[in-house]
Amino acid sequence: MTDTKTYLDSVHRDGRIWNLGMMLLLIAFPLSVAAVFGASPDWGALALGLLATAPMYWTIGVVETFTYVPMLGAGGSYLSFVTGNIANLKLPCALNALEQNDVSASSEEGEIISTIAIAVSSIVTTVIIALGVLCIVPLTPILEAPVLEPAFAQMLPSLFGGLGVAFVSKNWKIAVAPVTLMLILFIFVPALNAGTVGIMVPVGVLFTLAVARVLYKKGVL
Repeated sequence: MTDTKTYLDSVHRDGRIWNLGMMLLLIAFPLSVAAVFGASPDWGALALGLLATAPMYWTIGVVETFTYVPMLGAGGSYLSFVTGNIANLKLPCALNALEQNDVSASSEEGEIISTIAIAVSSIVTTVIIALGVLCIVPLTPILEAPVLEPAFAQMLPSLFGGLGVAFVSKNWKIAVAPVTLMLILFIFVPALNAGTVGIMVPVGVLFTLAVARVLYKKGVL
């Protein structure tokens, strides 16, 4: 228990340092560019823009924290929020690793496995991006070939479809309600698209928790 507590303490310490450091770097870059080139934004327009958009992202950030941390563990969550692209890459990798090892993210084993899976995902993503930057010019004619366009359009659906089948088959009674809700929303609400995933994932999670509690109270689960 002492070793586990010491490990988690170090995770929280290092995670806070890296997250705060990343925030400072993100803010420092535009400020440095503005200082070097002697340019500055229209601060009034910037404030109005932030006033209109920032509250939405603050809300998403708070909701995603409560949504992702129980699924990824402490170390995995810190690493995911630093490297980004949680819903598309980090979350599927972590969930698949936890599923394969039959452990929970809240357990000691799950904490380690989730962090390792997300770290490997981040390294692989960085390597692939670097290779893509180096090879983008010679590969552009191939990647833009009409024959490959349908395949690229199905990459994310196939990824989440594979994960979905595993989890739906394991807990199909819980899965029926959220799957039905999301299908109805995305079919009949045209404004919902790939850009709203950051909002709809937490909504789906909260809805699923509420439905699962009702089913449990009724003795269905």
